Amino acid sequence: MTYLWQLKQWPAWRWNSEALLPLISRARLSQGKLLTKVASLGFKLSREAQADILTEEAVTTSAIEGERLSRDSVRSSVARHLGLPAAGLSPANRSVDGLVEVLLDATQHYEAPLTAARLKRWQAALFPTGHSGLRKIRTGQWRGPEQAMQVVSGAVGRERVHYEAPPGRRVGQDMTRFLSWWRAGAAREDGLLRSGLAHVYFVTIHPFEDGNGRIARALTEMALAQDEHQPIRCYSLSSQIMKERNAYYRVLEACQKGDGDVTAWLQWYLGCYTRAVERTERLIADVLAKAAFWQRHSQADLNARQRKVLNRLLDAGKGGFQGGLTTRKYVALAKVSRATAFREISELLEKGLLTQHPARGRSVSYEVKWG
Repeated sequence: MTYLWQLKQWPAWRWNSEALLPLISRARLSQGKLLTKVASLGFKLSREAQADILTEEAVTTSAIEGERLSRDSVRSSVARHLGLPAAGLSPANRSVDGLVEVLLDATQHYEAPLTAARLKRWQAALFPTGHSGLRKIRTGQWRGPEQAMQVVSGAVGRERVHYEAPPGRRVGQDMTRFLSWWRAGAAREDGLLRSGLAHVYFVTIHPFEDGNGRIARALTEMALAQDEHQPIRCYSLSSQIMKERNAYYRVLEACQKGDGDVTAWLQWYLGCYTRAVERTERLIADVLAKAAFWQRHSQADLNARQRKVLNRLLDAGKGGFQGGLTTRKYVALAKVSRATAFREISELLEKGLLTQHPARGRSVSYEVKWG
């Protein structure tokens, strides 16, 4: 088996530009539509919206590696780092805090130079105890020269080797070339292509004992932030990769065992990126519409029950609350009597926060008045 790093031309990447051009065009169109939609609303992503997206990114980038994080714990860490209230949320442990710090550093400081020392700090932040599970690992430094790194699956005695990384003694040299490529590529290559190449380049070197996948995805986010010139992420690429996890590993493995042509990887990556942006376009619209709703009604005199019900409707998005809000559903959500539910719904109608659907027989339902 010959791996990419064993080729004489390594790391000279090759791809079929004609095959990629329509995919880049579609990705750019989707990217532009999303960024325009955000800008057209007249204000930047609220910190709450940023927190939702960052929480999703942290949870799913870990899930891709088979590690399940408590969403409440991640949200607590994100809230603390963004200066949001964290009352009632589970406290975050050091490794969760480290992951959140890495993702924020990669995007909020995307213009800062990428150095070996910075990458090593990221990896150390992911493993603050010096252990990956029960296994003690080398942190804050490259793999040792004596170490061979294999990606293996299957039971003991029936293992399947998916990939073998370069020998540890080569890592320093390979990473020096990677960092030189990273600096030069910002001016030389299309930003979307560069983000996909950075991903496959880094995981092929596999410079750390553990955490390589998460750091590769953080680098991808950093490259995308540089491409968009924005420190705030409007979508979660890791969330889409998680949805397509099997294809992600399959195409990555095929590419790493190939002849240096990474067209198939870039085709999948650009498609995944586009699907992430298109899926998020509606989500972001709903998140921003929710923020705009509360901005318009910031002076409304509401009780806690009314706010809770309105937030449930807002979280469901336009037309997303199946069947609309009824008196019976208000009773169940707010835990009040039918008479109280009817009175509080009437107040929301009078204040212009709800609108009534056309009556269907004896069934009357309501929806948030979005505009």
